[in-house]
Amino acid sequence: MRDRLPLWVQLRCGLEPRALAALAVVLVGAAVFAATHFWSSRPEAVSAPGRVTEAAEVRTGGEGAQSAQISVPTPVPHTGSSTGTASGGQIVVDVSGKVLRPGIQYLPAGSRVADALRAAGGVREGADATSLNRARVLTDGEQVAVGVPGAPPPASGPGTGGSAAGPAGPAALVSLGTATVEQLETLPGVGPVLAQHIIDYRTEHGGYRSVDELREVNGIGDRRFADLRPLVRP
Repeated sequence: MRDRLPLWVQLRCGLEPRALAALAVVLVGAAVFAATHFWSSRPEAVSAPGRVTEAAEVRTGGEGAQSAQISVPTPVPHTGSSTGTASGGQIVVDVSGKVLRPGIQYLPAGSRVADALRAAGGVREGADATSLNRARVLTDGEQVAVGVPGAPPPASGPGTGGSAAGPAGPAALVSLGTATVEQLETLPGVGPVLAQHIIDYRTEHGGYRSVDELREVNGIGDRRFADLRPLVRP
């Protein structure tokens, strides 16, 4: 190899064969390193991650792609149970007199007198119910009296086309056994609460056998009883 080197190199360096061999190895290694470094540092194409690609497709797809990726749940209307008369579609009536099961009856709104009689077990055998209009529509808080002598006429319900009958005159008395809350409120000093107490006593004791039993109703003292006594009957 020394013979192949230029003459000026041979003369200037005066290298021994071993030194020349080592120098050649170093030069070859440097060339290999330089080639490797150049090859590894060349630019390469890098693929984007999967999620970034999907996001780009959604943006370029417009509203159609977004509607395909996002599903909006359909709202479900809430149906809660209600117990009020208007919202729950239910009325409460008091069926008294000559029926098999007298008392409070809970009926659907729009029920008629015939429905109330069926809910109370029907009219007792031999009872006179000819004065009742079985087709009349009931109202909430109404009382249906069957076969009770001197019972006040029922108030006209929706769709009956008639009006409620007025009092017979100044001497007309309110029946404690059949009067509704509204009828009891016409008495002096009787409000909704006291009227309900009078009806509750009637329901618990099966009616009034005499006017004196008003003294046992909660809220009626001697003075109020004295005012009510000439205006009511059992």
